[in-house]
Amino acid sequence: MTNSKTSKKENKFCEYYTETGDIKESAVRAGYKNNPEKTGIELLYTEKISNKIKKLYEIKKKNLIYQTIVGYEKLAFGNISDCIKLLFCENLNFNDLKKMNLFNISEIKKPKDGSMEIKFFDRMRALEKLEQIDNLKNSEKEPFYYALENSIKNFESTGE
Repeated sequence: MTNSKTSKKENKFCEYYTETGDIKESAVRAGYKNNPEKTGIELLYTEKISNKIKKLYEIKKKNLIYQTIVGYEKLAFGNISDCIKLLFCENLNFNDLKKMNLFNISEIKKPKDGSMEIKFFDRMRALEKLEQIDNLKNSEKEPFYYALENSIKNFESTGE
């Protein structure tokens, strides 16, 4: 009978592998110095490591869902006052710019005449995406990644 618990080093390997997908880098960052690529491959073939990575990946997928929802909510309901302030500020320094919330901006153009054009993400499209996600969660007919992929394709096809 093998030990089903993973060591700290093995846990680190699993975390790094879930983050990067790179066997050698994950093994090195976890502290496996001697032949890290071979060690990483051996770890991946271990059932307890494979199960740990699977669990971590499921958590990562759930977090991506939450991040996507929060992102669409920011686009749909976010404040644009800093974006408007950007239009009227003449001498902004870098520190002031770093403090500004410019999340809703999709494009900034500064033509040769010195003016500035700011294009915002479409709030209605963000609301539609939130509705699609909500419908998918309620119906469970399609996996989230399929919906996310279609969402990105639709967004790109409209030139947004």
